[in-house]
Amino acid sequence: MAEAEEDRRLEYCSAPPRTMPNLPPDMPLARQRAIIVNRSKWANGTQLHYTFLHGAPAQADVVREAFQEWKEIGIGLSFVEVDSPAEAEVRIGFVQGDGSWSYLGRDVLLQGQNERTMNFGWNLRSDHGRSTAFHEIGHTIGLPHEHQNPNAGIVWNEEAVYQYLGGPPNNWPRETVYHNVLRKLSPAEVEGSDWDPDSIMEYEFPSGLVRSPEAYRKGIFPPGTISKIDKEQVLMWYPALEAQVPRLKAFQSAALNLASGQQFNAEIVPDASRPYQIGTFGATDVVLVLFEDIGDGELRYLAGDDDSGEERNALIRIKLFAGRRYVARVRMQYAKDSGASALMYW
Repeated sequence: MAEAEEDRRLEYCSAPPRTMPNLPPDMPLARQRAIIVNRSKWANGTQLHYTFLHGAPAQADVVREAFQEWKEIGIGLSFVEVDSPAEAEVRIGFVQGDGSWSYLGRDVLLQGQNERTMNFGWNLRSDHGRSTAFHEIGHTIGLPHEHQNPNAGIVWNEEAVYQYLGGPPNNWPRETVYHNVLRKLSPAEVEGSDWDPDSIMEYEFPSGLVRSPEAYRKGIFPPGTISKIDKEQVLMWYPALEAQVPRLKAFQSAALNLASGQQFNAEIVPDASRPYQIGTFGATDVVLVLFEDIGDGELRYLAGDDDSGEERNALIRIKLFAGRRYVARVRMQYAKDSGASALMYW
């Protein structure tokens, strides 16, 4: 640390509890894990629209730059700033005293249209503030807290953690400390086997809070930037999109042979304006999303369906218009046996 630890008490992200699916207890564990670990992920190619509520203070530029840096990794997601909360999936506030936080991944879609999905409760125009912007956007694209990774093997001095975070400037109640620090994620909530102490999703902790591993008893000090492993992880979830996608013809199915986490993309250009159905077939759990191409490469979200954990297939019913271009995306959550399935519109 550059300053004496007793003089430097950081403010920490207080992420809201994650929404978990209500899965039957007798569901095979492999299927449960696939559904849970993929639940927070967006369909690759999604354009996430963000807006600043109640105006954008000068420090909003830090958030804009952080979105751009995530995009420049080469991921398939993109981020577009809009003026209206009604057009935004991501709604950003700067409510001081309410901490900094973001809902995890697609949980942002469960929040009311005028409610914040992300907040910054302190000045972002500092090294710590810039790291906070990267961190909260990491939550929005689906990354949980890294120090809660069950593979980290961290043994905490729990009462010291409660005391440290229960005091200023965080003043957290014990349940917030437990949820954001001490609670280990279920193995079903994480991918990979390694802990990344350099992750942007890792908190900085001073000496005296970690009992083991021995190397971190004097503290955990991530650099506050997007790490190499962070980049590898998000590129695995959201690889660069192919330049062209196949065109789906009405009443002709496209065969899908996808592993968990993989995705199929197809364009739809209807010959007639009328109500259509777009659906998947097969013993799978998928997220099906439909976008409309509104020009200049911008895809506007129209509808989606997630059949994960249910004994049915994803289905969208919607009116499409002749000559317009639409893009359907199918993200595989879990595939039974071979993973063979199909996508069709009719």
